[in-house]
Amino acid sequence: MQSITSEPTTATRPASLALAVQGLGKQYRTGFWLNRRVDSLKDCTLSVYQGETFGLLGPNGAGKTTLMKVLLGIVPPTTGSGTVLGQPLGDQEAKKQVGYLPENPYFYEYLSGTEVLVFTARLFGLDTHTTRARIPELLAQVGLSEEAGAKQLRKYSKGMLQRIGLAQALVNNPQLVFLDEPMSGLDPMGRFQMRELVLSLKRQGKTVFFNSHILSDVEQICDRVGILAQGELVALGSLDELLGVKETYHAHFRCPDQTVTAYLTDLEPLGDSWQGVLKVDPAQFLNELTQAGGVLLELKLQRPSLETFFVERVGNRATPR
Repeated sequence: MQSITSEPTTATRPASLALAVQGLGKQYRTGFWLNRRVDSLKDCTLSVYQGETFGLLGPNGAGKTTLMKVLLGIVPPTTGSGTVLGQPLGDQEAKKQVGYLPENPYFYEYLSGTEVLVFTARLFGLDTHTTRARIPELLAQVGLSEEAGAKQLRKYSKGMLQRIGLAQALVNNPQLVFLDEPMSGLDPMGRFQMRELVLSLKRQGKTVFFNSHILSDVEQICDRVGILAQGELVALGSLDELLGVKETYHAHFRCPDQTVTAYLTDLEPLGDSWQGVLKVDPAQFLNELTQAGGVLLELKLQRPSLETFFVERVGNRATPR
């Protein structure tokens, strides 16, 4: 079974921690008399290193947003401890170097995009000169024109609101950026553009911690992932560590001699070609195919998808509490 305390290897590990928590738990009281206790987080321990893009996965109700709010100092933990940028959870100095995009950001819709960024800059104490220079850069960075920045937010599409939300999360040029379901509600083009924005933050050396249940996005942009189920961290590591690299090769070829098909399983005809999974070493198959007058069209190494791993690991834990 995959360890849930996996960390980057020494060769790839960044210099220092961006955040770390040990034994983190969060319990809420519910019911009319507040006499019922619900554990939203249970004994959560993980580390994220500077420069990483870390994806937190889990079904609805798994505790992803709760963990993010604890890390941000919005709600206190019931048990455990942690640090963000070397400071205790909730430290005000650390918050100055943190950016945050909520899952459903709320802005005053009569403000323009530019006015929202000015307001956020003032909250961070940025001076007027810095703010004026920063706002055009931010709009360009998130793919909004200055004309779009001048529009009231009530005229923005969902994708534009996500963009201005990301821009306000970057006003203070943070070291660490938290994104809560940044692809939520976006169409395919919007999701692609948001992925590109996250990758641009990574290229700038920023640490990105984001929640998501869109596994295809996570596979494309994350260095490491953690999986939460019913408040418990059930897996943690890079995709290679979690999924492994099985020696399973998928071949697509064309050959007049069908005897070579004996070297494959799950065989499937595709017009005048075939595809299947090799039962023998790829070098041996290529030799046999060449001798039979065939042509190899594609050969790729397969491994389980993140979706398959997620379903297997979460299993019956996925039912919301």
